[in-house]
Amino acid sequence: MAMLDRLHQYGEALEKRLRLRTYPLAVKMLKKEDDIPEGTIRPKRDWGHLLLTCQASSLSRRDGMQLALLKEDMWCSESVIGLGLAETPQFFLEGRTRYPEDMKSLEAASVWAHNFPRLEAGKYIGIATAPLMTTTFEPDLAVIYCVPEQIKVLLSAVAWRDGREVKSTMSGKGACVFAVAPLMQTGECQVTIACGGDMSWALTSRDELIFSAPIGMMEDLLAGLKGIEGQAANLLPRRYQMKHDIQLPESYFTVGRMMGMDV
Repeated sequence: MAMLDRLHQYGEALEKRLRLRTYPLAVKMLKKEDDIPEGTIRPKRDWGHLLLTCQASSLSRRDGMQLALLKEDMWCSESVIGLGLAETPQFFLEGRTRYPEDMKSLEAASVWAHNFPRLEAGKYIGIATAPLMTTTFEPDLAVIYCVPEQIKVLLSAVAWRDGREVKSTMSGKGACVFAVAPLMQTGECQVTIACGGDMSWALTSRDELIFSAPIGMMEDLLAGLKGIEGQAANLLPRRYQMKHDIQLPESYFTVGRMMGMDV
């Protein structure tokens, strides 16, 4: 099976299994202009204006558009810094973009800036986004906007494979960077909080989170989703109830009795 066909099947399977509101995304870091597929929208060239990276993601996941943003297409300097599209200015590292608006002191803002995830400057020239089920390029990662109950199922699917849990750096800022840069550096899944820009300017709902996974992990992730399918704790939509003496897996009771619990 051709790789693109397989990717499209991944997208369809994720949307169906998770009952997603919007399309799961294919995201690729671009190393050269030749990496941009023909027909991909470039905001400055094609529309005459710039975009936030989160807005490009929103247009892809909501309207099915395929976009590529290079530095000249971007409105947010933090995206350019975090994705490594330019050298980081000392002004940023001193914390001056976050103080006094977001931080108590310039020192605190500088600590945040130095810990802000950043890809190697100059390694990439831009980023491309498209719905996973229609992408014409092979992505580096899949990005899924979803609600907490869907995140719970995804995390369970990841752990089903080898028992390892997802470890993420959480921040109320720079969601477009936190969803991409740490994964590109470590190859590990990430869960990210939507930032103020994402919610204010890119239509992200206040109950949405962001899950990102390496594209090479898709087979394992879907196997995990299949492996936990049918478990009451992983049903979607969730079935809510409030009662005592819930019937849990027998192994829960076994270990409980070992600890002297009255189960």
